[in-house]
Amino acid sequence: MTEHAGGEAVRLAKRVAQQFACSRSTAEQYIEGGWVTVDGRVVELPGARVAPRQSVLLAQDANLMELTPVTLLLHKPPGYEAGLGLSAAAASHGSRSQGAPQAVTLLNMQTHLPEDAAGIRVLLRHFKQLECFTPLPTEASGLVVYTQDRRVARKLQEDIETLEQECIVEVAGQIAEGGLQKLCHGLSFNGRPLPPIKVSWQNETRLRFALKSIRPGQIPAMCAAVGLSVVALKRIRIGRVPLAKVPEGQWRYLQPWERF
Repeated sequence: MTEHAGGEAVRLAKRVAQQFACSRSTAEQYIEGGWVTVDGRVVELPGARVAPRQSVLLAQDANLMELTPVTLLLHKPPGYEAGLGLSAAAASHGSRSQGAPQAVTLLNMQTHLPEDAAGIRVLLRHFKQLECFTPLPTEASGLVVYTQDRRVARKLQEDIETLEQECIVEVAGQIAEGGLQKLCHGLSFNGRPLPPIKVSWQNETRLRFALKSIRPGQIPAMCAAVGLSVVALKRIRIGRVPLAKVPEGQWRYLQPWERF
């Protein structure tokens, strides 16, 4: 079904509202939901201009149920800034790296994990109004969370200090005698004794840390105290949510059953 020929090009939202007898806001929701095609191509921008002779169709199974907020789990590569300096809570977790590109710029349709099991249709609106309360040092890699969901944002903002984070740390050097035990308990950072931490060897050069209330520079300082230097740091879990098999630079959706 198309509009009559002739006349000026109009905003797609106006065309949909007129053509399918709905309000302008409903038309915008249909468009942003990926339910509207122009000449056979999905267009998600309500402000796109369409000519009268162009075919505008609304999918037969169109609904507004999928306009729910989403949460994206990114495998941040080293060299990108994530969640630092965006809020007081974020600022407490890391220092800003001047000039580093923002990790949020990696979130787009092309970088979506092809094997994502969430089964969610990727929409342009999923990359808007994202908040990050899971900062990660620029030189580190691993799991960073971006969310539109107020409930998830509140959970992370309020509980990030008490959620256990799991990191894989590649190290170099010779660990001091009894060093592993000291990493688990017995070290101080910034003049304060550290609480017990779960630390174990993954292999000859990689340590696994599971800890809460992590501070900027804490893991490198702990390693240095036992004769080791950090070569690379990767966060693979926050609370009960793992990064899973997401390649560096790609992202997946938080599944409905997953809880931090």
